[in-house]
Amino acid sequence: MNKASFTIESYALGMFQTNAYVLTNTENGETIVIDPGMDPDVLLKAIANKNVVAILLTHAHLDHIGGLNQVRALTHAPVYIHPVEQEWLTNPDLNGSSRWNLPEPIVCERAEQELSDEQLLELAGLSIRVLHTPGHSPGSCSFVIGQHCFGGDVLFAQSIGRTDLLGGDYETLMMSIQDKLFELDDETIVYPGHGPKTTIDTEKTYNPFVTGLLR
Repeated sequence: MNKASFTIESYALGMFQTNAYVLTNTENGETIVIDPGMDPDVLLKAIANKNVVAILLTHAHLDHIGGLNQVRALTHAPVYIHPVEQEWLTNPDLNGSSRWNLPEPIVCERAEQELSDEQLLELAGLSIRVLHTPGHSPGSCSFVIGQHCFGGDVLFAQSIGRTDLLGGDYETLMMSIQDKLFELDDETIVYPGHGPKTTIDTEKTYNPFVTGLLR
């Protein structure tokens, strides 16, 4: 249970309009950045005077790590990722940036910390439960803080993550949604990698892609 209060800022970055989230503990001022995407100028301005203690990656597709090098250089904060996608940070063929007409492919240093399913992180005075939720990508993770879930590209408002990219698998994605995310409280707010936030109950009720998924 998280007793500390925290603010949540969201910034839609780059041509993919990827949501980067900035979580700040209102008591100690420590901050966590989730998914620093491409063209991160607005994000860099937002965190310029913040004490960023961690950078969490839901996964390592190019649109979620495009601003990682800049945020890392500014904050010197450690990066957290699932070990399955460690090499994606250093390899443009894996993170997908080599397939786009970018000024240069995205190459980052390896993450300092590796995540595991059901791991409990204590960062910025917050207790963060890690859920390994593969399907959109093999190392996708969701971060649960109380009744807030930062799920990357697993579950969207009335949609789901695509599974036609490297390492994607539809059946695995459905299992992640059913066995992990839909086991969260119905009131849990889902902050996706793209688009507006939603709730678990709303997606159980209205998401056409999960019809018949519920047991």
